[in-house]
Amino acid sequence: MTVETIDTVVVGGGQAGIAMSEHLTSHAIPHIVLERHRIAERWRSERWDSLVANGPAWHDRFPGLKFDDLDPDAFAPKERVADYFVQYAEKIGAPVRTGVEVNSVTRLDGRPGFRVETSRGVIEARNIVAATGPFQKPVIPQIVPEDADIFQIHSNRYRNPEQLPEGAVLVVGAGASGAQIGAELMRTGRRVYLAAGPHDRPPRSYRGRDFCWWLGVLGKWDLAAPAPGTEHVSIAVSGANGGETVDFRALAREGLTLVGRAERYANGILYFGAGLVQSIRHGDANYLSVLDEADAYIARNGLDLPEEPEARDFGSEPECLTAPIRALDLADAGITSIIWATGYALDYSWLDVDAFDEMGRPAHQRGKSTEPGVYFLGLPWQSRRGSSFIWGVWHDARHVADSIATQRSYLEYHAQAEARSA
Repeated sequence: MTVETIDTVVVGGGQAGIAMSEHLTSHAIPHIVLERHRIAERWRSERWDSLVANGPAWHDRFPGLKFDDLDPDAFAPKERVADYFVQYAEKIGAPVRTGVEVNSVTRLDGRPGFRVETSRGVIEARNIVAATGPFQKPVIPQIVPEDADIFQIHSNRYRNPEQLPEGAVLVVGAGASGAQIGAELMRTGRRVYLAAGPHDRPPRSYRGRDFCWWLGVLGKWDLAAPAPGTEHVSIAVSGANGGETVDFRALAREGLTLVGRAERYANGILYFGAGLVQSIRHGDANYLSVLDEADAYIARNGLDLPEEPEARDFGSEPECLTAPIRALDLADAGITSIIWATGYALDYSWLDVDAFDEMGRPAHQRGKSTEPGVYFLGLPWQSRRGSSFIWGVWHDARHVADSIATQRSYLEYHAQAEARSA
């Protein structure tokens, strides 16, 4: 059997893999990008129909290509985002092979490099870049049994309200996905309960500038690590409806019912934690901190941006906050569906190398792993807060490509030195 050889194999043809290809090409490093489906497939088939990018078109892109058909302040629909990456791959001539699944990667015995077993054959490569991103394995907490008489799906399988059986819906998780899905369902006339845990809740915009801009000028995108205790705090932000601040009180006044974190289930009753009000207050504090820092930045730099005092008015407290619900009989509440917007776990079961810590997480420094020749890309907080965002992964890819190029230069010197001595 013929074995193909290449310097670098990039696994994953999403935003991380395409960015990686651009920077490897700039270093003239031979490589291929393997994608088991289509380029940016998760944007097409693992997200709901109405999803748009959470950042405006001027921000959520690579430096080398604009969304020419969109207003810079618009939020690109998910299919347009996927098409953008296809367009970018064509622009840079990325050597992407679609429909190729990587089954395993193992280190070669007695010589440098790795054996990559794929659905299309075997490849040997000196370097492996795992560019499969942060959204790999949907996580559903083991709370409501699968055999309970209720429809349950993860948010990655939700498409639209018509997909669900008639009746009320419980959405678990108050990050970007849970907040947007809950609002969409409620506005179609559904009775919706939203289980909210700790979250950050930045303003969509303030004083005429999008929060992506504010996080940039305030240096927030470049934070090197999350604040202690916030590693698992989700971010409630949305580009839906032209971009709007996620306001849980306003949603509750519209008809959505907030409940605390889902904790346990017994005999048809779902019990919720006591921390709902605290979680909402935490989101408020995060929101106000951005406003305070923005005001200070404007004053310090003498910017002429409009005042926005109404941004600090939260309005009246809905009943679900003044008298939180601690338990729900799902049948009595008419709840026929649960959507678990509870995030993802990493899945590197195909990568059989010594590049993980005792918890099974990638062991790396800015993407360069503890296993020589193995690199990671697209991880949350890989080098900064913005690492798992479209523009952030592009900059991380440049650093990883530079690291690979540096190692190649040492190996080239070794080969030349051996030739001279011979």
